[in-house]
This record gives sequence, C-alpha cells and structure tokens, in this order.
Amino acid sequence: MNSVSRLGPRLAAALIAAGALGCHRRAATTAASGDVAAYGSAAQRIAEANLTGEAAYRRVAALADQFGPRMTGSPALERAIVWAHDTFVADGQQNVSLDPVHVPIWQRGKESAEIVTPAPRRLAVLGLGGTVETPPGGLTAEVVVVSSFDELAKLGASVRGKIVLFNHPFPAGNAGAGYGKSVPYRIEGATRAAAFGAVAALVRSLASASLGAPHTGQMHYGPGPKIPTAALSVEDAQLLARLAARGPVTVHLVLEDGSQPDAPSFNVLAELRGRELPDEIVVIGAHIDSWDVGEGAQDDGAGCAIVMESLATLRRLGLSPRRTIRAVLFTSEEEGAQGAKIYVEAHANELGRHVAAFETDIGAGTPLGFRVDAAPVAVAEARALVALLAPLGATAIDEGFSGSDINALRPAGVPLLGLFSDPTHYFDVHHSVGDTLEKIDPAALGRNVAAMATMAYVVADRPTRWPVSPPPPPEHKP
Repeated sequence: MNSVSRLGPRLAAALIAAGALGCHRRAATTAASGDVAAYGSAAQRIAEANLTGEAAYRRVAALADQFGPRMTGSPALERAIVWAHDTFVADGQQNVSLDPVHVPIWQRGKESAEIVTPAPRRLAVLGLGGTVETPPGGLTAEVVVVSSFDELAKLGASVRGKIVLFNHPFPAGNAGAGYGKSVPYRIEGATRAAAFGAVAALVRSLASASLGAPHTGQMHYGPGPKIPTAALSVEDAQLLARLAARGPVTVHLVLEDGSQPDAPSFNVLAELRGRELPDEIVVIGAHIDSWDVGEGAQDDGAGCAIVMESLATLRRLGLSPRRTIRAVLFTSEEEGAQGAKIYVEAHANELGRHVAAFETDIGAGTPLGFRVDAAPVAVAEARALVALLAPLGATAIDEGFSGSDINALRPAGVPLLGLFSDPTHYFDVHHSVGDTLEKIDPAALGRNVAAMATMAYVVADRPTRWPVSPPPPPEHKP
C-alpha cells in the first residue's frame, strides 16, 4: 500500500485531483511559455504600430467632439453607432453589422437642490440613473447624515419623513477598490433609506478627487417604496455634514426625472475572420453609450477606440489569426448592460464556440495587465502570456470580475479577460462633466491598444483553446 492510500479514500482522491490540477497548470505554463517565444515578433510589431497612440486618439476625438455625451435613447448615441459602423467598414473589417437591441430609457429633467435652513444656498446635484421624480414642485425635508448602512440602521425609524444623505468617503489608495467599496451607497442607498421611511436619498459622489462637480451613475430599486435619489458633489455633501453637526438642516429637492418607453438601439459588430477556425470566436468589447454629462471620453470612448484600433492594427499588419476576432461595441451598458444581454440571446447558438472575451472599460491610463475570470488553467496560461507585454508594463494578472458587458457570457463558461488600466485618476472624472477628451494621454492610449491587440491575437491564434470556465458563484442579494 502506498503512502497516499493510507490517508483514506476521500483525502487520497483530493490529493490526486490536486496533483492532476498541478500537472495541468505546469503543462499550461510550459505551453504558454512556448507561445511567448512564438509571438514575440508579432507583439513587437503591434507595440511599434501604436507607439504614439495617435490613431486611437483620433477615434476618441471623433466620438467626443462629434457626438458628445451618448445617453441611452439619445439621438447622439444613435448617430455615434452609425459612425462606428461606417468606420469599421472603412477600416476594411468583415461582417460589419448592427444587431438590434431594445433599450430601457431613463430621462433627466429639471433638477435642483438648495439649502433652505439655516441659510439659503444652492447645491450641485445630479439625479441618479433610474430615480423616480419628486412630487410636483419638489420636496422639502430635514437632512440626516450617515456614513454607512450600519449608521442608518441604528437611526431606524427616526429618519422617517427626512432626506438621508450617505456621506461615505471614497477610500484612499487603490481607486478601483475604493469605487467597489463606495458603489453600494449609490446603487442601494434609496432602497435602504426608504425602508426606514425616508422621503429621499442623497449620495456623496463616488469621486477620487473633486472640483465641485457631482458624479451620476445607475441605481436600482429593491422591494418596497421608491423614493427620489441624487448625487451631490463631494464638497456639498461635506458642507451638509458640517451644518448638520451644528443643528437642523433642511433641503429643497427637485428631480423631474423618470423612465420612458423602451426604444430601439444597436450593438455594433465587426470581424477579423480566422484563417483556419473562423467559427471559433474571440470577442473584444467596449460600450459605446455614456452618461449625459461630460463627453464620455474615458467612459467608454477610450474603450471603443482601443477595440476599433486593435482590430485595425491587426488587419494593417497582416496578422490573420487562426480564429475569428469579433469586435463588439455594446449599447446601453450604463443602464443595465442591456446590449450585452441581447448579444447573448442573439448569438446563443455560437456561445459554445466563444474561445474568450475581452473588455476594456476603465479609461485610458497606463495599462497594468488583465483581470481574468476563467478556469485555473486559463489563468495560469494568461500569467505566462503577459510576458509578451513586458515592454508595455502590462504584466499583472488578477483574478475576478472582468467587465459588466462580457460578464453576460460568464454563465456559458466563456473565459473572460478585462484590460486593466491605471485607475488613479479615472474616478476623478467618471460619470461627471469632467469626462472630456483632454484627460486622455495618446501614448498611454496606444499602449492599451497594443496590450489588447496582442493578447486577443495570441488567444485567437494559438493552437489550443482554453477550457470552459467553472460555473459562476451564486449571486449575492443584499
């Protein structure tokens, strides 16, 4: 009897499985190391072609300058979609198409907020996407300031008839992690406050820096009453907190916002067809819609430019992969990722042939690497493959959520990779009037193109494909 057998059948099986997995990982790493050697020349050519980033920058400039903010349901978004389609055609891409999507419409109307007592003062406010309107003429109520859901729960029914302000500070340090910790207040704040009888909810903007501009974003109602909700600038949220510490503060809030009937829109698709296995697909995606403030340059005009220029670069360089690379510019990401949901429905018969899906939706900072949501073998191989991106400094591989659009492919077991760029200043302007073209560095944008194009090309061209990803964990519902 060998030493493993003496440990008992269950433990022995576990150790054998772990050993097999370790062998698979080592084999995967060895195979990927071979790919690094095989694709070094292609990676260098792609990087050199995007050294200045000027071509990608021109694409962002076209979106920002010609169309400005591209809110779901707006004429500007639909014109931008036509532009993207025509640009793909002009680039010589194949199977350029518009996939119909019915999208939810939320429309911003007149909005205002002002302190009534202790002294009149206007506040910088933006309704959150999905909010219901205030009663005609608005509402006036005392403000209760909390910094967490726990503080709200301790106050309980004492907030009845009042406006709850969630003055949760944006955590210092890692901006991406800070956003993750803060976003529940924007998404769930209204429902949490309404459960205790509040008449409205205000949220301190999710901003890593602020010059007086509020930041909007989507919120969602849970069961129970629906109350109006809006974001305040960081400065005004802190002002209300200081005033409330001195004594009662009342605010008059007007939000003439609300939902409208669904409307037609489109995802934009284009392909670089594979030379040997054209029916196997690697998706590279971004979203073409934006919020209705700023120009949507970082979010996600930069992503659209990265996707479009990645495909254009490969075609110009004559790098024809074994499998098809499909670019998808998704519509209506900001208001529930409806474009991604419809993509999965419309291409259900192809999902088993999706080899991988990439997304870029974190602006145009210096590329750092990728976030991977896939089987352990795929993660191990990705860790080896990013050696190709060492000249770009994009060699980090983290595991976890990879993007809101490609996440719709997760239940089908498609390996997901999110291009991760330095987010240090992304949330300074995210979902605000400050999201304009001037914040984008062309050279950094070019490095993002090189990172995306290189990884997508290698994954589409290498002889073997990654295994299906394990099922996603159960959805957490607060």
